[in-house]
Amino acid sequence: MTLIFRINLVCIIMLFSSCYSFKGISIPADVNTYYVEDFTLASSDAPGDLNQVFAQGLRQKIREESRLTNNNIEPDIIFKGSITRYTVLSVAPEEGSTTSLNRLEIGVRIEYENSLNEDESWTKNYSDFEDYDSSQDLQSLRDDLIDEIIEDIMERIFNDAFANW
Repeated sequence: MTLIFRINLVCIIMLFSSCYSFKGISIPADVNTYYVEDFTLASSDAPGDLNQVFAQGLRQKIREESRLTNNNIEPDIIFKGSITRYTVLSVAPEEGSTTSLNRLEIGVRIEYENSLNEDESWTKNYSDFEDYDSSQDLQSLRDDLIDEIIEDIMERIFNDAFANW
């Protein structure tokens, strides 16, 4: 390789590595800290620890997929929320009062506060679901279904907070 090619390659690598964008996210340079408050559980049907599982998962996602650091004292951005819905529905009725599919649906309300720019703050509702065969026991599937649903919801929250689509 020629010297000019190597210099150009190093310059390109340095240029791309200095960007604040990762996996399509875009975080302003002045935003450095975040805090995820403990979530509340507003759905009486939900497992008792679902709010804790969700808040912990969101903390982990932000920690692992952004450059932000957790700070509960004057953070630049704050996430607050509650689990608003946890329902099991029959979605594929069959003849004879039975169903072939059930659906687990989870709803979450998120408040995103940007302490540095109040105009970027928002409140949104998110929901997602997973279908499962009605012949299977929900209790045996519950944790895996919840993990899949939470992962999808957190991805959308993360993108809404940090991606400029």
